[in-house]
Amino acid sequence: MTVQDVRAFNRFYTNLIGALDYSRQLYVPYTLTEARVLYELAHSPRTDAADLRGELGLDAGYLSRILNRFEGDGLIERVPSPEDPRRRRVSLTALGRETAALLAERSNAAVGSLLATVPASERPRLAEAMRTIRELLSEGARQPGREDVVLREPGPGDLGWIVQRNGASYAAEYGWNADYEGLVARIVADYAQDHDPHLERVWIAELDGRRVGCVMCVRDEAPATARLRLLLVEPEARGLGIGDRLVGAVVDFARGVGYRELTLWTNDVLAAARRIYQRHGFALVDEKPHRSFGKDLVGQDWRLDLRATPE
Repeated sequence: MTVQDVRAFNRFYTNLIGALDYSRQLYVPYTLTEARVLYELAHSPRTDAADLRGELGLDAGYLSRILNRFEGDGLIERVPSPEDPRRRRVSLTALGRETAALLAERSNAAVGSLLATVPASERPRLAEAMRTIRELLSEGARQPGREDVVLREPGPGDLGWIVQRNGASYAAEYGWNADYEGLVARIVADYAQDHDPHLERVWIAELDGRRVGCVMCVRDEAPATARLRLLLVEPEARGLGIGDRLVGAVVDFARGVGYRELTLWTNDVLAAARRIYQRHGFALVDEKPHRSFGKDLVGQDWRLDLRATPE
């Protein structure tokens, strides 16, 4: 590969992105850079102005003008950071979240139109090529850390991804058959068709724009009891504390909405997940052997008393 090859690709990609922003209407009334700032505020835990500047590589004065405009439009609020009063904590208002969601919807529709021109059979190859470019050009750069992971609510396609990745991952790592994927599909379908958004929730873990994990919190049959389900972390993203953060999110949510107990069912072969549950205070209350998913397993029931004071 030569320098000219890279420059030719850059010209092609720049023209392609420009075509997506047809007539510059994609982010109206905001610019592309302003839309990027809104995206970071909606998805990143690093919401201090200084962190935004470093994340996006923006000049301090330029970012300040953008934030001033957002504040004037009622999109953000700025308050002193509780960790360091010298820094300013920036957060989206309800209008800001609506605006960010609208811009994201437009962008998703534009990219969806582009992908519609690619045959479905070729899309995995396209995705792999994109991952390869990012990985090769990122070698030697800062390795991702826990702070780079974003936990967010599911969007279009995410619930289907949960089913697909659970089925594929457990087949590859533990040899489980399609019965497990069928079980996951039923759990996800039940949630999609009938869930209480105030008492039930799904989290998607995202790293560099890629989905790398998930978990669910749903109502259990027992009164005032929630159930943790479908904890998953992709192999390439393990070691970043994602599983711990996902379980912590479920525990905090369940306690916050008033559940008295949190329960889960797992199998003894899932040792790493069990260690996470134990760190969050879950206790093993029952286990029994069973034949499921084409394997002889030992199922385990774990429970956490949410009324106990967290350590």
